[in-house]
Amino acid sequence: MQTSELREIAELLRTARENVKAVTAPTTTWPGLDADSAFEVQRINAEAAVAGGDLVVGYKLGNIAKVMQDAFGLDQPDYGHLLASSFAYEGTTLDRERFIAPFVELEPAFLLGRPLRGPHVTVADVINAVDHVVPAVEIIDSRVENWAIGLPDTLADNGSTGAVILGGTPRRLTDLSLSDTRGVLRLDGRPVVEGNTKNILGNPLAAAAWVCNRLADYGIGFEADQVLLPGSCLQAVPMNEAGRWSGTFEGWGTVEFDVSGG
Repeated sequence: MQTSELREIAELLRTARENVKAVTAPTTTWPGLDADSAFEVQRINAEAAVAGGDLVVGYKLGNIAKVMQDAFGLDQPDYGHLLASSFAYEGTTLDRERFIAPFVELEPAFLLGRPLRGPHVTVADVINAVDHVVPAVEIIDSRVENWAIGLPDTLADNGSTGAVILGGTPRRLTDLSLSDTRGVLRLDGRPVVEGNTKNILGNPLAAAAWVCNRLADYGIGFEADQVLLPGSCLQAVPMNEAGRWSGTFEGWGTVEFDVSGG
Protein backbone atom coordinates (compact mmCIF):
# COMPACT_ATOMS: atom_id res chain seq x y z
CA MET A 1 0.00 0.00 0.00
CA GLN A 2 1.04 3.60 -0.58
CA THR A 3 2.33 5.63 2.35
CA SER A 4 -0.41 8.18 1.67
CA GLU A 5 -3.05 5.46 2.17
CA LEU A 6 -1.47 4.32 5.43
CA ARG A 7 -1.52 7.91 6.69
CA GLU A 8 -5.19 8.23 5.70
CA ILE A 9 -6.03 5.15 7.76
CA ALA A 10 -3.96 6.43 10.68
CA GLU A 11 -5.78 9.76 10.62
CA LEU A 12 -9.15 8.01 10.42
CA LEU A 13 -8.44 5.95 13.54
CA ARG A 14 -6.79 8.80 15.39
CA THR A 15 -9.83 11.00 14.79
CA ALA A 16 -12.17 8.19 15.86
CA ARG A 17 -10.27 7.90 19.14
CA GLU A 18 -10.31 11.65 19.72
CA ASN A 19 -14.02 11.95 18.93
CA VAL A 20 -14.96 8.71 20.75
CA LYS A 21 -16.88 7.65 17.66
CA ALA A 22 -16.50 4.35 15.84
CA VAL A 23 -15.76 4.11 12.13
CA THR A 24 -16.11 1.45 9.45
CA ALA A 25 -13.39 -1.20 9.51
CA PRO A 26 -10.38 0.03 7.50
CA THR A 27 -10.23 -3.23 5.54
CA THR A 28 -13.68 -2.42 4.12
CA THR A 29 -12.37 0.73 2.43
CA TRP A 30 -8.78 -0.47 1.95
CA PRO A 31 -9.00 -4.23 1.21
CA GLY A 32 -5.27 -4.31 0.52
CA LEU A 33 -4.51 -3.64 4.18
CA ASP A 34 -2.61 -6.63 5.61
CA ALA A 35 -0.96 -7.27 8.97
CA ASP A 36 2.38 -5.68 8.05
CA SER A 37 0.88 -2.53 6.53
CA ALA A 38 -1.57 -2.31 9.46
CA PHE A 39 1.35 -2.31 11.88
CA GLU A 40 2.84 0.59 9.94
CA VAL A 41 -0.44 2.45 10.52
CA GLN A 42 -0.11 1.69 14.22
CA ARG A 43 3.46 2.94 14.20
CA ILE A 44 2.45 6.18 12.45
CA ASN A 45 -0.02 6.95 15.24
CA ALA A 46 2.44 5.98 17.98
CA GLU A 47 5.03 8.33 16.47
CA ALA A 48 2.42 11.09 16.22
CA ALA A 49 1.54 10.59 19.90
CA VAL A 50 5.21 10.81 20.92
CA ALA A 51 5.67 13.92 18.79
CA GLY A 52 2.74 15.40 20.72
CA GLY A 53 4.42 14.77 24.08
CA ASP A 54 3.39 11.17 24.86
CA LEU A 55 5.79 8.30 25.58
CA VAL A 56 5.98 4.64 24.56
CA VAL A 57 6.32 2.77 27.87
CA GLY A 58 5.89 -0.82 26.66
CA TYR A 59 3.99 -3.23 24.45
CA LYS A 60 0.99 -5.53 24.69
CA LEU A 61 -0.19 -8.83 23.30
CA GLY A 62 -3.90 -9.39 22.81
CA ASN A 63 -6.26 -12.20 21.89
CA ILE A 64 -3.67 -14.81 22.78
CA ALA A 65 -6.23 -17.01 24.58
CA LYS A 66 -8.56 -19.15 22.45
CA VAL A 67 -11.59 -17.82 24.34
CA MET A 68 -10.65 -14.27 23.32
CA GLN A 69 -10.07 -15.16 19.68
CA ASP A 70 -13.48 -16.84 19.56
CA ALA A 71 -15.14 -13.85 21.20
CA PHE A 72 -13.84 -11.37 18.63
CA GLY A 73 -13.72 -13.58 15.55
CA LEU A 74 -9.93 -13.67 15.24
CA ASP A 75 -7.58 -16.58 14.66
CA GLN A 76 -4.31 -14.85 15.57
CA PRO A 77 -3.06 -12.62 18.39
CA ASP A 78 -2.73 -8.88 17.99
CA TYR A 79 -0.13 -6.57 19.50
CA GLY A 80 0.32 -2.89 20.14
CA HIS A 81 2.23 -0.01 21.68
CA LEU A 82 1.54 1.00 25.27
CA LEU A 83 1.52 4.79 25.60
CA ALA A 84 1.92 6.56 28.93
CA SER A 85 -1.32 8.47 28.30
CA SER A 86 -3.30 5.21 28.32
CA PHE A 87 -2.36 4.36 31.93
CA ALA A 88 -4.77 5.17 34.78
CA TYR A 89 -4.17 4.93 38.52
CA GLU A 90 -5.66 2.14 40.60
CA GLY A 91 -8.55 3.31 42.75
CA THR A 92 -9.46 6.22 40.49
CA THR A 93 -12.71 6.61 38.57
CA LEU A 94 -12.91 6.20 34.81
CA ASP A 95 -15.70 7.85 32.85
CA ARG A 96 -17.51 5.34 30.64
CA GLU A 97 -18.01 8.13 28.11
CA ARG A 98 -14.26 8.12 27.42
CA PHE A 99 -14.73 4.87 25.55
CA ILE A 100 -16.73 3.59 22.58
CA ALA A 101 -17.44 -0.08 23.34
CA PRO A 102 -15.05 -1.10 26.13
CA PHE A 103 -14.32 -4.53 27.60
CA VAL A 104 -12.40 -5.34 30.81
CA GLU A 105 -9.59 -7.90 30.89
CA LEU A 106 -7.47 -9.26 33.75
CA GLU A 107 -3.85 -10.13 33.09
CA PRO A 108 -0.40 -10.12 34.65
CA ALA A 109 1.92 -7.25 33.75
CA PHE A 110 5.65 -7.82 33.46
CA LEU A 111 7.92 -4.97 34.57
CA LEU A 112 11.24 -5.39 32.82
CA GLY A 113 14.56 -4.97 34.60
CA ARG A 114 16.63 -5.79 31.53
CA PRO A 115 16.18 -5.28 27.78
CA LEU A 116 14.53 -8.00 25.68
CA ARG A 117 15.35 -8.11 21.99
CA GLY A 118 14.38 -10.74 19.47
CA PRO A 119 14.59 -12.70 17.38
CA HIS A 120 15.18 -15.97 19.21
CA VAL A 121 13.96 -14.80 22.63
CA THR A 122 13.20 -17.83 24.81
CA VAL A 123 11.20 -18.23 28.01
CA ALA A 124 14.53 -18.32 29.84
CA ASP A 125 15.36 -14.90 28.43
CA VAL A 126 12.02 -13.54 29.62
CA ILE A 127 12.56 -14.94 33.11
CA ASN A 128 15.98 -13.28 33.29
CA ALA A 129 14.60 -9.94 32.07
CA VAL A 130 11.50 -9.62 34.26
CA ASP A 131 12.06 -7.70 37.49
CA HIS A 132 8.55 -7.80 38.97
CA VAL A 133 5.03 -8.86 38.02
CA VAL A 134 1.84 -7.04 39.06
CA PRO A 135 -1.86 -7.77 38.53
CA ALA A 136 -3.24 -5.54 35.80
CA VAL A 137 -6.47 -4.63 34.09
CA GLU A 138 -6.54 -3.73 30.43
CA ILE A 139 -9.60 -2.01 29.02
CA ILE A 140 -9.82 -2.80 25.33
CA ASP A 141 -11.85 -0.49 23.12
CA SER A 142 -12.15 -0.74 19.35
CA ARG A 143 -12.51 2.30 17.14
CA VAL A 144 -14.17 -0.05 14.61
CA GLU A 145 -17.96 -0.20 14.55
CA ASN A 146 -19.46 -3.18 16.40
CA TRP A 147 -16.01 -4.75 16.87
CA ALA A 148 -16.33 -6.03 13.27
CA ILE A 149 -12.58 -6.54 13.04
CA GLY A 150 -10.09 -8.68 11.22
CA LEU A 151 -6.45 -8.86 12.27
CA PRO A 152 -5.37 -5.88 10.11
CA ASP A 153 -8.14 -3.73 11.56
CA THR A 154 -7.19 -4.32 15.19
CA LEU A 155 -3.47 -4.00 14.45
CA ALA A 156 -4.04 -0.65 12.73
CA ASP A 157 -6.07 0.35 15.81
CA ASN A 158 -3.11 -0.37 18.12
CA GLY A 159 -4.45 -3.72 19.26
CA SER A 160 -7.74 -2.08 20.36
CA THR A 161 -6.00 -0.60 23.42
CA GLY A 162 -8.13 1.65 25.62
CA ALA A 163 -6.59 1.95 29.08
CA VAL A 164 -4.28 0.07 31.46
CA ILE A 165 -4.35 -0.06 35.26
CA LEU A 166 -1.48 -1.62 37.18
CA GLY A 167 -2.02 -3.09 40.63
CA GLY A 168 0.10 -2.43 43.69
CA THR A 169 1.21 -5.92 44.72
CA PRO A 170 4.51 -6.55 42.89
CA ARG A 171 5.92 -10.07 43.10
CA ARG A 172 9.02 -11.82 41.85
CA LEU A 173 8.50 -14.61 39.35
CA THR A 174 9.84 -17.08 41.89
CA ASP A 175 6.95 -16.18 44.22
CA LEU A 176 4.29 -17.07 41.63
CA SER A 177 3.10 -20.01 39.58
CA LEU A 178 2.12 -18.29 36.37
CA SER A 179 1.43 -21.59 34.62
CA ASP A 180 -1.49 -22.15 37.00
CA THR A 181 -2.90 -19.10 38.79
CA ARG A 182 -6.65 -18.54 38.98
CA GLY A 183 -8.01 -15.11 38.16
CA VAL A 184 -11.46 -13.65 38.87
CA LEU A 185 -13.05 -10.45 37.60
CA ARG A 186 -15.78 -8.91 39.78
CA LEU A 187 -18.22 -6.02 39.46
CA ASP A 188 -19.42 -4.58 42.78
CA GLY A 189 -18.17 -7.71 44.52
CA ARG A 190 -20.08 -10.08 42.22
CA PRO A 191 -17.96 -12.54 40.20
CA VAL A 192 -18.62 -12.10 36.49
CA VAL A 193 -15.93 -14.27 34.89
CA GLU A 194 -12.92 -16.34 35.88
CA GLY A 195 -9.95 -17.89 34.14
CA ASN A 196 -6.42 -19.14 34.64
CA THR A 197 -3.02 -17.84 33.58
CA LYS A 198 -2.40 -21.16 31.82
CA ASN A 199 -4.85 -19.88 29.18
CA ILE A 200 -2.18 -17.34 28.11
CA LEU A 201 -0.33 -19.63 25.68
CA GLY A 202 0.11 -22.20 28.46
CA ASN A 203 2.16 -19.69 30.44
CA PRO A 204 2.33 -15.88 30.13
CA LEU A 205 6.11 -16.12 29.95
CA ALA A 206 5.77 -17.98 26.65
CA ALA A 207 3.37 -15.32 25.41
CA ALA A 208 5.92 -12.64 26.32
CA ALA A 209 8.61 -14.45 24.33
CA TRP A 210 6.21 -14.75 21.38
CA VAL A 211 5.45 -11.04 21.18
CA CYS A 212 9.14 -10.13 21.61
CA ASN A 213 10.01 -12.28 18.63
CA ARG A 214 7.06 -11.04 16.58
CA LEU A 215 7.89 -7.38 17.12
CA ALA A 216 11.54 -8.06 16.30
CA ASP A 217 10.32 -8.49 12.73
CA TYR A 218 9.58 -4.75 12.82
CA GLY A 219 12.90 -3.81 14.41
CA ILE A 220 11.36 -3.29 17.86
CA GLY A 221 13.13 -4.35 21.05
CA PHE A 222 11.93 -3.93 24.64
CA GLU A 223 13.86 -1.72 27.02
CA ALA A 224 14.52 -2.05 30.76
CA ASP A 225 11.77 -0.35 32.80
CA GLN A 226 9.15 -0.97 30.12
CA VAL A 227 5.85 -2.77 30.72
CA LEU A 228 4.91 -5.93 28.84
CA LEU A 229 1.30 -7.17 28.87
CA PRO A 230 1.16 -10.82 27.71
CA GLY A 231 -2.65 -11.04 27.31
CA SER A 232 -5.78 -11.81 29.27
CA CYS A 233 -6.32 -14.99 31.25
CA LEU A 234 -10.10 -14.83 30.85
CA GLN A 235 -12.82 -13.75 28.47
CA ALA A 236 -13.21 -9.98 28.32
CA VAL A 237 -16.36 -8.52 29.92
CA PRO A 238 -18.29 -5.53 28.50
CA MET A 239 -17.77 -2.40 30.61
CA ASN A 240 -21.27 -0.99 30.28
CA GLU A 241 -22.19 -0.41 33.92
CA ALA A 242 -21.10 2.06 36.54
CA GLY A 243 -19.62 0.47 39.65
CA ARG A 244 -16.43 -0.89 41.19
CA TRP A 245 -14.47 -3.40 39.15
CA SER A 246 -11.86 -5.64 40.74
CA GLY A 247 -9.58 -8.27 39.30
CA THR A 248 -7.99 -10.77 41.64
CA PHE A 249 -5.28 -13.34 41.11
CA GLU A 250 -5.64 -16.03 43.77
CA GLY A 251 -2.81 -15.96 46.30
CA TRP A 252 -1.30 -12.85 44.74
CA GLY A 253 -3.33 -9.64 44.75
CA THR A 254 -6.15 -7.45 43.47
CA VAL A 255 -6.38 -4.46 41.15
CA GLU A 256 -9.45 -2.20 41.46
CA PHE A 257 -11.00 0.80 39.75
CA ASP A 258 -14.37 2.55 39.54
CA VAL A 259 -16.48 3.42 36.50
CA SER A 260 -18.93 6.30 36.31
CA GLY A 261 -21.60 6.83 33.67
CA GLY A 262 -22.76 4.00 31.44
